[in-house]
Amino acid sequence: MKNIIQQSIQKGINYSTYRQLIIDLLKEGKSTGTTENPEYLQFSELNNSRMNRLDKTIKILESHQNQLKNLSTKITFLIISEGWCGDAAQIVPVLNKLANCSETIDFKIVIRDENLELMDLFLTNGNRAIPLLLIIDTETGELIAKWGPRPKVASKMVLDYKTLHGALDADFKIQLQNWYNADKGVEIQNEVMNLLKQLF
Repeated sequence: MKNIIQQSIQKGINYSTYRQLIIDLLKEGKSTGTTENPEYLQFSELNNSRMNRLDKTIKILESHQNQLKNLSTKITFLIISEGWCGDAAQIVPVLNKLANCSETIDFKIVIRDENLELMDLFLTNGNRAIPLLLIIDTETGELIAKWGPRPKVASKMVLDYKTLHGALDADFKIQLQNWYNADKGVEIQNEVMNLLKQLF
């Protein structure tokens, strides 16, 4: 596992490169990943607009900023993501803003479908659910925590809807995106920061 994680970190890209990759692929009529799917292209276009908005509007809570400024341990945030993933579009910009508050956090993103060996180490209920945040001790290379693919409230929404309706549909996806929009990234911040408090 450790070797796979280290190889993934070396291949990882920063947030601005990730955003530019999505934009460049959209110009070619493509999305990230290895599956050519017209829906993925549509989702990627929508998600690019979402991320543009979130990059401008997401605010990290002051208490979290202070905690991150005092973080002395060097860690790596390794994110498994895809440009077409609706949850990733809402979550990855928040994780990037958190990382930007600390001089000791290195931020890397890898594309899920190009890194299945890594992805398959961290399945959620047997599924390749993303985004996933892997928190790694930069000096030792050890995995110390993971988070994702959604905040707990959103995960419960998914579970409850599946229990009631059998599967997720377009109506639910709208409900979920509305929840993300109303929450403004606060639950994501709180859960990740609570995790860091437990670690450090």
